[in-house]
This record gives sequence, C-alpha cells and structure tokens, in this order.
Amino acid sequence: MKKTLNDLTKEDWNTLFPIKLVNHNPEWKIIYENEKKRIIDKLGKETILRIEHFGSSSIPSIKSKPYIDLMIEIPKEKLFDENLIANFTELGYSHFVVPARENIEAYSSFGKGYNVDGKEEQIFHIHMCPKDNVMWKQIDFRDYLNSNLERAKQYEKLKLELATKFKNDRGSYVLGKTDFVNETLDIIKKTNK
Repeated sequence: MKKTLNDLTKEDWNTLFPIKLVNHNPEWKIIYENEKKRIIDKLGKETILRIEHFGSSSIPSIKSKPYIDLMIEIPKEKLFDENLIANFTELGYSHFVVPARENIEAYSSFGKGYNVDGKEEQIFHIHMCPKDNVMWKQIDFRDYLNSNLERAKQYEKLKLELATKFKNDRGSYVLGKTDFVNETLDIIKKTNK
C-alpha cells in the first residue's frame, strides 16, 4: 500500500523534503492568488473569512523555500469541522492538527504538493484558525519585514545559516528562527505603543 503524508515519520519528512532556499520568484504572488480563488470558490466567504499570503515567499527581498504559506481565518466553531476538512481534501490537501503549545492554541494545518515519490510540485501550507489565535501575528511579522529591508536581510542571513546547518532537520530549522521572530514581534509591539 502506498504511503500517504500522514504515514510519514519525522525522519521521512526530513529526508524526502530537505530545507532548500531559493531566490524570490515573482510568480509566487500569482500562484497564491490562484489558490486563494480556488479555496474561496470551493468553500465560500461565509466560511473563509480572510486569506493572507505569509511566510518568506511573501517577502520579495529575501530567499525562501519555494512554498506558498496561507493563513486562513475561519469562524471559531468551524475550527475542526469535518465537512470543512473534507472540502480541503477534495482540493488536494492533507489535514494535520497542530497541537496547542506555549501560548498558541491548537489549530488546523493543511499541506499540498508533497509527494512521497519525490516528484516535485508546488507546495502549499495552510494555517487555519480563528482571528484570536496568536498565529495571526505572523502577518505583522511579514508586514514589518516588507517595510524594513535591514531586518529582512538579517532574517535571510539567519535562514541561510540554519538551512546549511539543518538541511535535513525541519524542526531545528523552524526552532532556530523562533527567537528572531519573537524579537521582531517585540519591536513591532514597542513601535505600535
């Protein structure tokens, strides 16, 4: 029987999908807009309250993994709704529950474009949660880096170091960025006072 994404171990993910950063591709914005339309057409604006492109592929001045990250706002009561998950499955996504951790409430995540046979496709990540989830601060982070080139370049430098050090360790790569992200969110908070 063929393995699915849900069957993959942490080691499988690290081996099959190593960290690789590339130059910004202006096509990513168009790819995002097309996927946003597909999602809204399938689920409607009553369910999908807002969609944002975030992550490094939404920051033109820095290198990024060639993934399209989407933040989707839904009504709180739809958070783990089976029909909603089934609709995303029909759009080609695999569903994952992101467990609560530190100050982040549990939310739904979806992935598409990962192939266990190694065939390359456009990869999409969706983080789906109500607007009161702290994950939405990622939009503030994106906006800050897009308006502060020096800080964006510091982030790129860190990512390149981490990608070299943790090419086959996705967890450590992500954790290695945490302090920088939190420091930037603190800067934003102080600036907005």
